Amino acid sequence: MESPVLQIKYEPGCEDLDVPRHQTSGSSGMDIHAAVRAPLTIPPGGRRCISSGFRMSLPQGYEAQIRPRSGLALESGVTVLNSPGTIDSDYRGVVRVILINLGQEPFIVRRNDRIAQMVIQKVVSADVQIVSRLSESVRHDGGFGSTGK
Repeated sequence: MESPVLQIKYEPGCEDLDVPRHQTSGSSGMDIHAAVRAPLTIPPGGRRCISSGFRMSLPQGYEAQIRPRSGLALESGVTVLNSPGTIDSDYRGVVRVILINLGQEPFIVRRNDRIAQMVIQKVVSADVQIVSRLSESVRHDGGFGSTGK
């Protein structure tokens, strides 16, 4: 299977940032680095929109999902607020990550820190059909824990 090509263009002054890449051959996500000019503090309960310093172009039929890094979540209580964030193939703006600090201590973001991971996924588009009746299922309308603990 051929891999899609992800084109990245750095913003002026951000060429020093590490390129998003898979840390191991089995990694599904590529690390995204913070493009802050000076250390930025996220207080407990606070949130900040952090620039990655780059724009990108994905092939049509693909999306990028911005997801939390498990180490940040476990060690500091910091996660991606709208996880997963979706970047569509036709978006050409700067990639930004909304971080929230759910921890008890202020969290400092420094330049080039790994703040999130980006997973590239194929997108399936669906046609919407309005119907007067849906097929039956064993589950019916059960949700929110209805299948057990």
